[in-house]
Amino acid sequence: MSSEKKSARGWLWLVVVFILFIVGVQAANNGMALGRITYEKLKVFTEVLDLVRTQYVEEADEEKLLYGAIGGMLETLDPHSSFLNPDSFKEMKVDTKGEFGGLGIEITRGEQAIKVVAPIADTPADRAGMKAGDLIIKIEDESTQDMNLMDAVKRMRGKPDTDIKLTVVREGEPKPLVFTLTRAIIKISSVKWRAEQNNLAYVRITSFNEQARPLLDKALDEIEAELKGNVRGLVLDLRNNPGGLLDQAVQVSDAFLNKGRIVYTKGRIPGKDLSFDARNGDLMEGAPIVVLVNGGSASASEIVAGALQDHKRAVIMGTQSFGKGSVQTILPLSDGSGVRLTTALYYTPSGRTIQAKGIVPDIVVEDLTLIKRKDRLERTKEKDLKGHFNNDGKRSMDDKEETTSTTEDSAKKGDTKSTEDEDDQAERDSVTGRSKDDYQLKRALDLLRGLQVFQTTAAQN
Repeated sequence: MSSEKKSARGWLWLVVVFILFIVGVQAANNGMALGRITYEKLKVFTEVLDLVRTQYVEEADEEKLLYGAIGGMLETLDPHSSFLNPDSFKEMKVDTKGEFGGLGIEITRGEQAIKVVAPIADTPADRAGMKAGDLIIKIEDESTQDMNLMDAVKRMRGKPDTDIKLTVVREGEPKPLVFTLTRAIIKISSVKWRAEQNNLAYVRITSFNEQARPLLDKALDEIEAELKGNVRGLVLDLRNNPGGLLDQAVQVSDAFLNKGRIVYTKGRIPGKDLSFDARNGDLMEGAPIVVLVNGGSASASEIVAGALQDHKRAVIMGTQSFGKGSVQTILPLSDGSGVRLTTALYYTPSGRTIQAKGIVPDIVVEDLTLIKRKDRLERTKEKDLKGHFNNDGKRSMDDKEETTSTTEDSAKKGDTKSTEDEDDQAERDSVTGRSKDDYQLKRALDLLRGLQVFQTTAAQN
């Protein structure tokens, strides 16, 4: 054996010894012992890695190999455990914080270019005049024809006060438009709101990032000021909200409860279970609440809906939610990468687990916009994902192939199309993000108005 190969093998074994040491320490801390099989399989892993390094047809990227192996290991667990390389880990932290340096445009992947879904109000893109439907064909001098969304996002984000040039094709314009934009701090507004007729409030939470509870407080303060302190009911819209931070779900639930448990978790490690309780102070002061949910309401959204439903604080309306009742912990690693690991299942105050089941509305109201579409696909839910946990907390061993419907992961990657035709974009409500003829919202508002009439009648009698 050549000295080069001996050196390579020696390096690999040093890596394995280090891994075994770290894994052993972690296992000891958790009161768990590593078995003989684990050591043997790690030896096999180093043998395969050595074969690839020395005998593969061309030189392989060792970091890519190791990251791929880690990712493959986590993919065997459940649909929500995953490995985050340093770039993905950084993007994840940006998304949950809700603030970054960029241009302020929501984008998706078009057939030949990066397509603008919409510019965010009062951002560099909005002020420069970019519009929904614009096709970004170049970022600086690089074509976007074969550029994926993550690469496009990386290129457009950057330090505030730095410039970037975008070349855009717009319908009706005879030649491409060139925009030179100056990056700025972009705050992702996860909450939108407005006052409705009959002294009612409408608040939509699109995700549970770090801004969710602070913006909820701001929304209710502004609506109360507009209605001169006479807010008589609230529609809390959690439709298509994929979830987010557990602590924000707890704080949003706490905003409408005076006491009692909000959610609790159960995991594998003794002493690691968590429980969260409400503190006194209902921002709506007992006024009726309707929570709108649908098949796109997942995780943190279901924590809020489940807590308010169990405490009979709100009427849940819409369609059955997604059914993601597992808790993921983000664990940073030494090289800037991270692990998203399922560490527990959560339970509503009454002890229900919504894993692979979802929140069943008190009043089922279908989305007529979706029903009218002949080409509608059945929405994928937690129970349809390969390797999901069943409602009893045991993992499903079903190896069926993934469906072609939208899943949480593909939605995050931007690989899905809108559920409504592009021609309908102009008919969308800027606050609800849905059709202006929103049947579910109308029914929610009707219910609150009906309760107003009942309360008025009861008070007179």
